[in-house]
Amino acid sequence: MLQIDKKKCFIELGRFLSQFLFENYTKNETVLHNDLYFDRFVDLIQLSQSHNGWFTPEQVCFSVQSWANALTEENLNQWLSSYNFIETKPKTVGLILAGNIPLVGFHDFLSVLISGHKVLVKTSSNDQHLIKFLANYLIAVNPDFEKYITFTDGKLENFDAVIATGSNNTARYFEYYFKDKPSIIRKNRNSVAVLTGDETKEDLINLGEDIFRYFGLGCRNVSKLFVPKDYDFKAFFEAIYEYKDVIYYEKYSNNYDYNKAVFLMSNFKLLDNEFLTLKEDSSYASPISSVFYEYYDDIEVLKSQLKNDAEQIQCIVSNDIIENSIPFGKTQKPELWDYADNIDTIQFLVQL
Repeated sequence: MLQIDKKKCFIELGRFLSQFLFENYTKNETVLHNDLYFDRFVDLIQLSQSHNGWFTPEQVCFSVQSWANALTEENLNQWLSSYNFIETKPKTVGLILAGNIPLVGFHDFLSVLISGHKVLVKTSSNDQHLIKFLANYLIAVNPDFEKYITFTDGKLENFDAVIATGSNNTARYFEYYFKDKPSIIRKNRNSVAVLTGDETKEDLINLGEDIFRYFGLGCRNVSKLFVPKDYDFKAFFEAIYEYKDVIYYEKYSNNYDYNKAVFLMSNFKLLDNEFLTLKEDSSYASPISSVFYEYYDDIEVLKSQLKNDAEQIQCIVSNDIIENSIPFGKTQKPELWDYADNIDTIQFLVQL
């Protein structure tokens, strides 16, 4: 299949996905195969929460819209322009996908196919249905994809390279099991925000998006704040009050009650607004419904600390205080060229 054909197929997929705004599904008669797929995708969005309690229609639609915005001709051209696919000989690339947020493995799936390889996918039990649906839609747009896409429920076999995402624990097994194959092995990472106290209310409301989108389950969600000594959290709590409805989701509420109880029984000092706890802690990975914070005296010392801890960090959010940081509110809107763990997936695939 030619590169240009594949690109057109993903642009068509982007057009299909653009119809599914949360609570406003609008059928576009010019989109291919809507007669077969539109109503079925509406049903799948509504059913997703029964497959995974965290996948509410709102969160699924947010992910779907993110992909609709990404899969445009302009974005695909910008992303792929610096790579040379001419000498790519199709190999089979195994994918072991995470399932913490909707369609979290789709970037790897897209990268393998767009670079000319075949994909062998092992989905997470937490996110089995969405990516299979999009694969079927692509096959409807271009039946040649059927030769390039395979899903498996068993162990991966007959593959040439692998991209596997898991916890720090499973990563050790992956590294051992796949030691004889070219691989990208992804571990736990978390995201942080660096505050100065000069942030506007809008900045802090946007920071709430970075904290609460997908209920904080993504590696791009902010789970840790760095604040200057004597930082007043009043403005932060006032701004994030906009997200108070998160406590009405049963799974989130259960986590909030449980984690707060554990912290209080351990006599930890907490800041709390009845839907989020803040705890002073030096680690990066906070539990759901909690964000850790740490004070800093000197921004240059903090920059050095963040550089040393780069292996644990996915994104840094700030108002340009930290080099290569992301603006508030943008962590869950990555571009196609924003690679997980800063590992260039396409370069890895082109070199196979």
